[in-house]
Amino acid sequence: MTEIPKEEYVLKCTSACAGCSSSLILRYVLKAAGPDTVLVIPACCTSVIQGIYPNTAMNVPIYNVAFAAAAACASGMSEAFQSAGKKTNVIVYAGDGGTVDIGIQALSGAFERKTDFLYICYDNEAYGNTGMQRSGSTPIGARTTTTPGGKTHSKKDLDGIVAAHDPPYMATACSAYPQDLFKKVQKALSIRGPKFLHILAPCPPGWRYSSEKTIEMGKLAVKSGMWILYEREYGKVTINGPSKAAMIKPVPVEDYISVQGRFKGISKEALESLKSQAERNAKRLSLEEKGIC
Repeated sequence: MTEIPKEEYVLKCTSACAGCSSSLILRYVLKAAGPDTVLVIPACCTSVIQGIYPNTAMNVPIYNVAFAAAAACASGMSEAFQSAGKKTNVIVYAGDGGTVDIGIQALSGAFERKTDFLYICYDNEAYGNTGMQRSGSTPIGARTTTTPGGKTHSKKDLDGIVAAHDPPYMATACSAYPQDLFKKVQKALSIRGPKFLHILAPCPPGWRYSSEKTIEMGKLAVKSGMWILYEREYGKVTINGPSKAAMIKPVPVEDYISVQGRFKGISKEALESLKSQAERNAKRLSLEEKGIC
């Protein structure tokens, strides 16, 4: 951890919930990016926890935009900085609702145009800012305020959609592995063109677990194979250390979901669907890493 700068760009006294992992993620994102950075933030938890105008807990410029507009705004911002001869980092920091669902059109357009920016989706698998409604990223079987009996559909394959745009760099990360996250942000910002990070952000009130267990929850997600850490750099897939170990000897998926209230009463069919989906993802990425598919 000594390689991570001591400078703080997320200041004390945010209005984040206790145990909020998305604010922890942003802390390390900004440590990797440095002060010459502009955040583009659509409607999401982060647009609230940054503070009430004219005060803010963020020590970099922030541009708050409408739910669907983040990637489009970042496209214009990136072009403007380049025209002015500046190398300012343009980073979209958006939740899964504003990425997987509402913002996916603008994201696709920006990636098709090969915009030079970093898009980060911090994924708490629901619309956290407005009360944990179901999103396209909510896992099957999970209870939300709009799926009180458990979601009946599998989550959308966001990474597969992004990969179809063939960006030079995309990766997954998790708040429980800050060194891995820090290095991936640094690498992404060293590459020109559109970059994408998909980061799991466990949410205590939404997932219904005790706030001091946020790091433990992230590690269980990775160790059970429910969240795989990997990089796709110029088409080449590399599965990262923690997930390599998990593929050899994974923690049972039941150990991950049993400590989350959102999965209380999950049906046997939904549980089997979660487990088979994790197995398919692991197999597909392993084959891609070997260059077989």
